[in-house]
Parts: sequence; C-alpha cells; structure tokens
Amino acid sequence: MEIAILIYDRFTALDAVGPYEVLSRLPGAKVTFVAESADLQRTDTRQLALLAEATLEEMPAPDIVLVPGGPGQDALMGDGPVHEWLRAADATSTWTAAVCTGSLIIAAAGLLAGKRATSNWQALEQLGELGADVVPERFVFDGKYATAAGVTAGLDMALALAGRIAGEQVAQAIQLGLEYDPEPPFNAGSPEKAPAEIVEAVRAYSRFAGAT
Repeated sequence: MEIAILIYDRFTALDAVGPYEVLSRLPGAKVTFVAESADLQRTDTRQLALLAEATLEEMPAPDIVLVPGGPGQDALMGDGPVHEWLRAADATSTWTAAVCTGSLIIAAAGLLAGKRATSNWQALEQLGELGADVVPERFVFDGKYATAAGVTAGLDMALALAGRIAGEQVAQAIQLGLEYDPEPPFNAGSPEKAPAEIVEAVRAYSRFAGAT
C-alpha cells in the first residue's frame, strides 16, 4: 500500500506527521513524503523540516494521497505541477485525503466539486467558493475523499480511514499504541467552545484575517 504525503514550503507539521503516525502503522503500508523537488521542506514555523524522499514524478500512482495544510497552501492554489499530479494520482487512488487547508489545495485542483468536505474553521467559506459542499465537522468522508478540520483533526480522520481500510480492531490497536486519549487542559479547541476574546485574538493574528 503506497501512501504519498505531499509536503511543500510552509506546511504545518502535525497536518502531515499526525496522519503519518497512524497510516504508517497499517499492515503493508509504505509512506513516502513527496514534493516538487526531493529535498528538505520547511514547516510554517521555519524551525522544522522534513525530507521529501521522492518527487511528484517518482510517485505517479499512490494508493493513498494525503495533502496537509499550512500557510504555504496559498502558493499552491493556482494550476501547476502540484495540481497536475493531484489530478493524475486521484484518477487511480483508492483514497484522496486532506487535512486543514490542504482541502483547499485539492478543491482548487477540481477534486472536491460537489463533494462533502471540511477544512480549518477559518477556511470553510473559501472551501465552499471552490465548489465543495461544506460540512463543518471534525472529519468528513464522501466516497473516496476524506477531509479533516484543523491540524489535530488529522489524527481523527486518519484513524477513521485506518478503520475503513483495515478494520476497526486494527484502527483501535493503532490508537492504543499511540495512546491517543486526549484530555485537553482547556476547553478552547473550537470557535464554538473558546471564549469570545480568544476567538477574536486568533482571528486577528491569523493569516485569514481580512479574507472574509
């Protein structure tokens, strides 16, 4: 099972690494980080980099495609090599998935038209403008398309995807192996739960500020 995780300049680390931790533990899975060029790709903080071991051309037909989000997503909204690769890979993939604003990238490539999908809470309007049927849930499946809300939701989506691929017992074993049993210290993980002043503060410094 060939799994290709796209990385690019200024992607968000957990968007890619969270699903990697889950999907790499599927029986027979081989995960490859891919990019336009096979070299280091820095995350949004610029303090961490992952090595893309293969170029897009070297992974033309993975079984699973996963696209993380991050500020670098803005540079990948126009048609180009990444969109061409996504459309070609999607033509034969078993699953095409995205985390956070990665869904904007695959939507801009034309893959989510009329599909139920989600994204970061601040990107839902843009996702709708790109033709998706927006569903503000933590993760959403529509046929072979799987999308997750912001960052940490990628873990939930990946576990649900693992269950669909290998069965619930395998997915539960992966979850236990990762000891994924979150008990966050604050109840501020969504705009519906966070105090209003926190929501406004996040909006103020977000890259989405002024976008809507």
